[in-house]
Amino acid sequence: MERLKGKTAVITGGAGGIGLAAVRLFRASGAEVIIADIDEPAGAKAAAETGARFVKCDVSKSEDVRKVIDVCGGKLDILYNNAGVYWNGRDGRITDIDEAVWEKVIAINLRSVFLFCKYAIPLLMKQGGSVINTASSAGMIGIPDCDAYTATKGAIVQLTKSMAAEYGRYNVRVNCIAPAAIMTPMMRQSNPENSTFDEERFLKLRTPLRRYGTPEEIAKVAMFLASDESSYLNGAIIVADGGITINGDLSKID
Repeated sequence: MERLKGKTAVITGGAGGIGLAAVRLFRASGAEVIIADIDEPAGAKAAAETGARFVKCDVSKSEDVRKVIDVCGGKLDILYNNAGVYWNGRDGRITDIDEAVWEKVIAINLRSVFLFCKYAIPLLMKQGGSVINTASSAGMIGIPDCDAYTATKGAIVQLTKSMAAEYGRYNVRVNCIAPAAIMTPMMRQSNPENSTFDEERFLKLRTPLRRYGTPEEIAKVAMFLASDESSYLNGAIIVADGGITINGDLSKID
């Protein structure tokens, strides 16, 4: 079923992980897709595989973002702000984070959302459309030792709500997905094999479904928000985490 037939979508960070899963699903559902990603080899490979169009883009730079929007040719129906970064070993407590790391995480995770929304929403307003932002469980609950990442994800949650209130009158819906424990390359890098992270304990005690999620599962949530099936959702924060954030602080449970 081509649920997105005739629609044009921009997916940031679409060269890998959740973004690539969304590119595949959106293309299979009939959408024209533009991948905006800084990883040129991966982006070109994703485009060749799916028939999407790849535009190399540093999502934190205004000139790159405007180049992506120009490629849309004046028509855009879906903006999926998926790009983001978590820097294990460099992010941390606020008193320990290097200022340059703080600025870079803010630029990639939050400034990118600002820039893409600033330049894409005027196109969406022409005929209505959907903005999908990516937050995290870190934007919903307190998570230690990643304060730059947490700051960006909390900001994205609130920015989603304010934009939903502002642009709903123009038939532009703005919603947010807050994933957690999705098995992507970034997830694996954040918990390297030589770290103190206890994967078995995490899955048993912190994750009610007792497993990691997959990029494809999050892509299906994005598909719903992109499609007309979610036509009355605006300002929603869909927490797709297997139940992690309802479990409270289990750090003291043996």
